[in-house]
Amino acid sequence: MSAPAGLDLSSGKAALGVLSFRGADAARFLHGQLSAEIEKLAEGASTLAGFHNPQGRVIALLALVHAAPGELFAVLPRELVAEVAQRLGKYVLRARVRIADESTSWRVLGVSGSAAHSPLPPISWGARHMLLFPAAGVENDASDGVARAAWERADVAAGLPQVYASTSETFVSQMLNLDLLGAIAFDKGCYTGQEVIARAHYRGRVKRRLQRWHNLSGTLLEPGQAAHTADRRALIVVRTASDGDVAQELLAVGNFTAEATAVNSPEPAPAAGPRVSGPLSLPYTLPD
Repeated sequence: MSAPAGLDLSSGKAALGVLSFRGADAARFLHGQLSAEIEKLAEGASTLAGFHNPQGRVIALLALVHAAPGELFAVLPRELVAEVAQRLGKYVLRARVRIADESTSWRVLGVSGSAAHSPLPPISWGARHMLLFPAAGVENDASDGVARAAWERADVAAGLPQVYASTSETFVSQMLNLDLLGAIAFDKGCYTGQEVIARAHYRGRVKRRLQRWHNLSGTLLEPGQAAHTADRRALIVVRTASDGDVAQELLAVGNFTAEATAVNSPEPAPAAGPRVSGPLSLPYTLPD
C-alpha cells in the first residue's frame, strides 16, 4: 500500500513518535493511568489523554487511537517517548500489556480531508487527521517548512496544547484546557493525579488557562519561555507556530482575566519576556 500524500510529522524540530500498547489488558491498563475514558473508547476511535504525575501535572499528552481489540497506539513528541514508556512501564505489574517504542516503524502523516488510505484508523481533529503508516512505505519529503508551519498554526488556532521536555510536569491539566477538549473523564475511576485534577474541577476555579496569542515582538519564543501581555499578565509559552520570519502565533498559559494582575498595582512589577498581543479567538469557550 502506498502512502497518501501528506505531511511527515515524524521528523524535524517537533518530531512525533509512536508508542504501542498490545495485550488483553491494554485498554484497561491505559484507563487506569491516563485522564481520558479509554475502556469505552470504541474500536477505530481516537482521543486526547493526559499522563500526569501525582501532583496532577501533565507529564505528556497522548493522542490515542484504538486500532483493534487489544491494540492501541499513542502519538506524542518523540523526545518524550522513551520517558513515558519507562514511567508507564513501572505500573504494568501483572497487567497483560506490552509497551513498545515503535517510532522507527511508523510515520505520522498529517492530512486534510479523506483519511481512507490509512492501514490504521486515523487520529482526527475535525477535517484534519494524523495517520500512522509503515515507515517503509513513506516517501514524503519532510523538508517542507511552509507546510509544517501551516499545520502547526492550524493546531494553535484549534487550541490544541502540546507538552515537550521543556514543559513536562509544569502545568496542571486544566491549565492546558484538557477538560474543554474531552481529554478528562471526571466520572471514571482513579488514575495518577486524579485527586488534584478532580479537586480543581469540583472545588475551585482554575485561574490560569491556555489562551492564543500573537507574538510580533521580533523575539521568537520557545515552549517554557516567559512572555507578558499589554496589561502585564505573566505567561508561560506552551506551543508556537511560525507566522513569518519574525512573528508567531502561540498558545500560552496565564491568568485569563485581568483580575489580580500587576497592572492593578501602584508599582507594577517588571514583566518578563516579550510582549504579545491578544488574546485571539479559540473554537471553545473558557469557563467564567
